[in-house]
Amino acid sequence: MKDTWKKISPYAVSIAIALAVGGLSAALTGDKMEEYTKLVQPPLAPPGWLFPVVWTALFILMGISAAIIWKSDSPERSDALFIYGTQLVVNFLWTIFYFSFNARLLAFCWLIFLFLLVLLMAVRFFRLSPVAAKLQIPYIAWLVFAGYLNLATYILNK
Repeated sequence: MKDTWKKISPYAVSIAIALAVGGLSAALTGDKMEEYTKLVQPPLAPPGWLFPVVWTALFILMGISAAIIWKSDSPERSDALFIYGTQLVVNFLWTIFYFSFNARLLAFCWLIFLFLLVLLMAVRFFRLSPVAAKLQIPYIAWLVFAGYLNLATYILNK
């Protein structure tokens, strides 16, 4: 049993950290998702219930990916995980900017920064584990879609 826990604990801890970041940002934004649904929505805007489902899946994939990197013995591991941690913080702040402050243009610019960080993270992860990098593909795709939604809601609701 100890050996099993030793193998899965990096994954459990890493997933828990990623989900905690997402959960905290959701808790701090409170009922702002209801306000979001009242905005003029662009074409292709998904229903509000889909966001927590997608973000939960993405945070789980991030956690698995980071655990793979953590288990690596590469000297580049620390730099890759630093970028991972940084993008988690930037991701957290985007939610605050967009939902709590209604600063949609700032949030869009911040999202571009997040997108670039995630691309850099994926490149760093790829050097250590192609699998860990490939687990970021849904996140990257969602950030592109989120960028569309962010910019469109800014333009449509000025």
